[in-house]
Amino acid sequence: MCAAPAPIRVLVADDHSLLREGIIALLAGDGGIEIIGQAANGAEAVERFISLRPDVTLMDLQMPVMGGHEAMLAIRAVEPNARVLVLTTYKGDARIARALGAGACGYLLKCAIRLNLADAIARVHAGHRYIPAEVAAEMANYFGSDNLSGRELEVLRLVADGNSNREVGVRLAIKEETVKAHVSAVLSKLGARDRTHATTIALRRGILTLS
Repeated sequence: MCAAPAPIRVLVADDHSLLREGIIALLAGDGGIEIIGQAANGAEAVERFISLRPDVTLMDLQMPVMGGHEAMLAIRAVEPNARVLVLTTYKGDARIARALGAGACGYLLKCAIRLNLADAIARVHAGHRYIPAEVAAEMANYFGSDNLSGRELEVLRLVADGNSNREVGVRLAIKEETVKAHVSAVLSKLGARDRTHATTIALRRGILTLS
């Protein structure tokens, strides 16, 4: 008789204790998964990963001290083959792309945890990517669209903070006419009607994040 495979050892990183407890309760009856540790922020996630070496790490993106994106980069620097599954409420395409670029193997929305978490963990552990249809669709909506340049992103951040074109120019040490040109380019690339609309689109897509 063949021995049962060892359970998948999982680390849960999220700043909301209720969510962590909910995940533990949800997976308690799954003999193929074992929760071996928890972390309440990105820095703790890195520390727990180094000490516990989980098979799969569940990673929230928005956490204090260190965010999930930075934590993934730190974990992958320690272990390039680390398997990280992002759990988040956000599905903006830019946010998804950043997470995958940082080394995430999967991207699961928190609203789908109850039905899909165990399957997502198993797939990621097996070496596959886990990208749900709605997440893939969000990325496909903007595939091939023009990305903002570094300077355009700087201008957009300052505009979103309520700065006028002149104030943006002073902050960046560029002419006001140059700021206007960058703003026009941002509006065009984002398909925005005005500066406020551009900020709204950028937040929804994850190009800008709330601090």
